[in-house]
Amino acid sequence: MIESLHSPHIARVKALLSSRGKKERKESGLFVAEGLQFLREASQVDGAPSIDTLYLTAGGRGKVAAHGLDIAHLNTVEVSDAVMREMGETVTPQGILALCRTPINTLSQIEIIDKSHFIYLYEIQDPGNAGTIIRTADATGFSGVITSENSVDIYSPKVVRASAGSLWHLPVAEKIPLSELIAIWPNDNIFSLRADGSHSLLELSISGPSLWIFGNEARGLAQISLPPRVTSVRIPMAGNAESLNLAAAAAIVMFRVTSALN
Repeated sequence: MIESLHSPHIARVKALLSSRGKKERKESGLFVAEGLQFLREASQVDGAPSIDTLYLTAGGRGKVAAHGLDIAHLNTVEVSDAVMREMGETVTPQGILALCRTPINTLSQIEIIDKSHFIYLYEIQDPGNAGTIIRTADATGFSGVITSENSVDIYSPKVVRASAGSLWHLPVAEKIPLSELIAIWPNDNIFSLRADGSHSLLELSISGPSLWIFGNEARGLAQISLPPRVTSVRIPMAGNAESLNLAAAAAIVMFRVTSALN
């Protein structure tokens, strides 16, 4: 049982959560996940982010046991409630925190098959949006999420929390140049979401895999030039709102694609 607030375990976790956490996460290949939900999702799959070290309080171990989760194969470290509070970021810790290994998903690992659909996020900045989009992609049956350079760190604490465990179900490839992705796409089902898109989302008919491109929250896709094979799409809106939050717009698109266009 670790009880000292000067433990190197605390320093290790806090380094990954600090203002310099992105650099630490990149160099160590680790990120932090907290709570029962992530552990429940992680225990259901293989090959997703694996757990390097699992920290549990007595209360946390009780929650794990109550939900019947098998953690016998994990490197588990018992800590006091005070140590857990010092380690984590949540206001009310659940007594469950883990250091997880960051998966490396490259362009060559992206499997494009019939009826597979992918989201591409161009320079997205808001971690809440990123996590919510990953969670929605998982819920709607999308095949994966891909991000560009200069996008939010997918394994930052806020993104991990907002994804609500979906990082363990859905592959995410980071820092993939859009030009390279478009070059390997097998058909012309490549769509960019714009307020002034030339085609209504409700009018589309799709056969085969598709790629959906979403831009930065403030600038959209205004700063990039897309080839003619990319079709611009708009979400028709009957009300007076000028635009939609990025995560809300993505949710509408993903639901439409997987529920009506297949």
